[in-house]
Amino acid sequence: MSTIDGLPPLREVIAAHELSAKKALGQNFLLDLNLTAKIARVAGDLGGTDVLEIGPGPGGLTRGLLAEGARRVLAVEKDARCLAALAEIAAVYPGRLEVVNGDALAVDPLAYLAPPVKIVANLPYNVGTELLVRWLTPADWPPFWSSLTLMFQKEVAERIVALPGSKAYGRLAILAQWRAEARIALRLPPEAFTPPPKVSSAVVHLTALPRPRFEADPAVLERVVAAAFGQRRKMLRSSLKGLAPEIEDLLRMAGIAPTERAEQIPLEGFCALARALAAAERS
Repeated sequence: MSTIDGLPPLREVIAAHELSAKKALGQNFLLDLNLTAKIARVAGDLGGTDVLEIGPGPGGLTRGLLAEGARRVLAVEKDARCLAALAEIAAVYPGRLEVVNGDALAVDPLAYLAPPVKIVANLPYNVGTELLVRWLTPADWPPFWSSLTLMFQKEVAERIVALPGSKAYGRLAILAQWRAEARIALRLPPEAFTPPPKVSSAVVHLTALPRPRFEADPAVLERVVAAAFGQRRKMLRSSLKGLAPEIEDLLRMAGIAPTERAEQIPLEGFCALARALAAAERS
């Protein structure tokens, strides 16, 4: 990669700018530019596309995204120490990289990006799940993004793609698979990072569906899923009793036995229950 963009290897960049990873910011740097380019390619054709990247750090993935043809990259970085290294990348790709020094949870990407938009990021461990849930639960659908290509801890990645009946199946699987196609595209060992985290990682690729797989009110579905998996070892009639006094009747209307547990219920069943609950609340 350094022969493509003329910039030095990442180890040299980190040394020159004294960018030791900060645990408090959830930082683990990927230094292999071949690997960051591979992650960028998982996102598909980036030509004519704006890309949102969260937590670019020294810019390894940023360089991959730009070299793979992204129209523009918005890199949101909370750590001001990384700004000088990112400015060097921006100089090599004039007009194609904008860096915002701020908290990804507070930055509105639509103030900077134009559709089509893809999100590609080696997400900081401490905010990754919260960002994913936000991107999956906007007020309107389809969302502003067409796909998400995101690095997570392996356990989180497995929760996103989990199927009913598995231990990993829960809220993240429901929210992701209701509105998107989700798959694990890459798996990375701890030694791929500096410093090595204590767990393995994986890249998940999610493609937004034009409409949800099954009809349901997003807010009601979120309430049902949160209650169901908040006490996942209990029977649904017990874990959901706070939602409605007639919850057993609503479960049966949705084709669900009140004695079943949350991890046994497929996505379609949760959506049917959300519709039944919404109808009961309107009556």
